[in-house]
Amino acid sequence: MTLLGDYDDGNIFAKVLRGEAPCAKVYEDADILAFMDLFPQGRGHTLVIGKTPARNLMDVEPEALATLMKGVQKIAKGIVLALKPDGIVLTQFNGAPAGQTVFHLHVHLIPRWEGVPLAGHGGAGMADPVELAAVAKEIASSIR
Repeated sequence: MTLLGDYDDGNIFAKVLRGEAPCAKVYEDADILAFMDLFPQGRGHTLVIGKTPARNLMDVEPEALATLMKGVQKIAKGIVLALKPDGIVLTQFNGAPAGQTVFHLHVHLIPRWEGVPLAGHGGAGMADPVELAAVAKEIASSIR
């Protein structure tokens, strides 16, 4: 049952999972993929998606959600080890009115440093792909 719409396997994250669209990959295993946000709110802004198709939090099976959240924790720890932020923001949007722009369940991990403002969600310009790849590599090297 879907509560906020049907899953569209043509969404950009589904294309990334199939290798039809590029990403600056941070981590991948059998269940999740983590990659850099193309429109980051700050340095190190990482997206974590499950490989199980789900539009949002209400549509995902509890077991797949638990697996996704284990992955989120693993990636967050890697971000903290690599980038040494003062904190980390975890956000997850459900439905367009809530701010969701890609309708594949995903979690944003955004490192925060004291006194450094964030760009708005979806409001930042597209990041330099070379910089994204460098930060992805830095984070990837710290994931345990």
